[in-house]
Order: sequence, then C-alpha cells, then structure tokens
Amino acid sequence: MRILKSNPLLRLVNNYLIDASQPTFCLVIQIVTGVTLAMHYNPSVLEAFNSVEHIMRDVNNASAFFFLVYLHIGRAIGTVIFILMMATGFLGYVLPYGGFSVNNATLNRFFSLHFLLPFILAALALMHLVALHEGSGSRLYDRLVFSPYFIFKDLITIFIFILILSLFVYFMPNVLGDILRSIPNKLFGVIAMFSAILILLAMSFTDLSKLKGITFKPITKIIFYIFTANFAMLMLLGAKHVETPFIEFGQITTTLYFLQFLLTVPLITSYENSLGLGKNISETK
Repeated sequence: MRILKSNPLLRLVNNYLIDASQPTFCLVIQIVTGVTLAMHYNPSVLEAFNSVEHIMRDVNNASAFFFLVYLHIGRAIGTVIFILMMATGFLGYVLPYGGFSVNNATLNRFFSLHFLLPFILAALALMHLVALHEGSGSRLYDRLVFSPYFIFKDLITIFIFILILSLFVYFMPNVLGDILRSIPNKLFGVIAMFSAILILLAMSFTDLSKLKGITFKPITKIIFYIFTANFAMLMLLGAKHVETPFIEFGQITTTLYFLQFLLTVPLITSYENSLGLGKNISETK
C-alpha cells in the first residue's frame, strides 16, 4: 500500500508506462497457475507426457506474456527479464518429454528450474518497478498518486486484454501457431535468435541522444517507423516456408534489423545532438 500511496506518477504519463500493468497481470497468472499445475505434474520419463496432456490444452496466456513484454521492453533490465522468460519457456517446453533424450534426473532438474525461474522473474519485475519510481529522473511536480487514478486506468487495459486473449483462446487457438523457420540453417538460426535479443543490450551504448523520448526528434521518429515496418515484415516472413523469395527477403530485413542498433541509432542520435536537440530548457532560453 505504501507504493500505491507514496509514489505518485506524472499526470501526463504515457500509455507505454501504463501498459506495464498487462505483462504484470500475465506474470501473476503464470505464477499462480504454475504453482497449481505443478501439483499435478509428474517429472518422470514414463508419466511426464501424459500428465502434461492431462493438465494443459494450449491456452495462450504465456504467448501473450511474451508479446506484451516485447512491446514493453526497454534497456538492460528489460532485456534480462525477456531472456529469463525465454529460459523459463524452454525448460517448460522440455517437460512433456516427447522428443528430447533426457533421463529422469535431468527432467527433474528442468522441472525445478522451470518452477524457480518465474519467482526470480517476479523479483526482477519488482526491481524494474522500483527503478521506474525512484530512478526515472523525471520532474517531481504535476504528479498524481497511483491509487485510485492509475489503478482504474490499468483495469480498463486489463479487461481489454482479457477480451482479446479470450478471442484467441476460445475461437482461434491455432491461428498464431506458425513456427519460426525463416533461417534454413539450424545453428545459424539459433545464433540469430539469441543475437536478435542480445542486440537490445547495445542500445544502452549506441543511443547517444541527450534528449529522452522521440517527441522532439523528427528524424528519430521516421527511423522508428521504418524499424517498426521492418519488424512487422520479419514477423510475417517467419511464418512463411523456407523458399524463394522469402529467404532473400528475410536476409534483407534481418540485416536492416541489426543495422538499426549498430549503425543507424548512433549516427542519427549523434547528428541530432549536433543540431542542439539535446539541450535542456534552461540552455535554450
């Protein structure tokens, strides 16, 4: 309750920050249901698959959790949270024991780690919340208390999220089931997958801008919209068959994705700094 009453937020806080309530809601669901389902799971090579079939029928809250966190991802701690989610998802993927050569001991260890990692994830999410309130560096005036204004605002987005999630769960459970297969080579596919996530850590070093946000940076806005379109194209190509021309388009869009972080961002932010966009209000008066 102290966090709700004693940590006011900006009156004009944008929806990007409010969207944190949705992945938080997903995380709570994952932990509560995970603890409950763990009571019915048998981590043995004989009963693992049957027990998973008994307790699970592809409900996509975990997939929605990944989607929302990726939309909300920011700098270092956000990337670490996302990587930890990937590790949790992989360990859970092994638990049905349908095609991996693991023994009982390994399966038990994977189950223990799959059970433990969400609590570490919750601790990192709490650190993220504390950093948002204590280390944001935003102005202290013109703020509102978190309760009840932002609670009701969060509830609206949560109810909308539940409605959209229910549509996929009850009416279109397999519509997003296409596997990612844009890269034909398995080894390079795994390397590209991890590189695409770890490259986000480079933003802390390649973003040289002295001005937060993109509101007053028109060139950065254009680059961001181009990056968004390229990212959407990568999502579509990932669901296509590994054949011409999808392979060539995938190679081009993947190259543009990595160039965004390694080349475009430092060049554009340096140029905007040279235009004086990084000066604060007192210097421009």
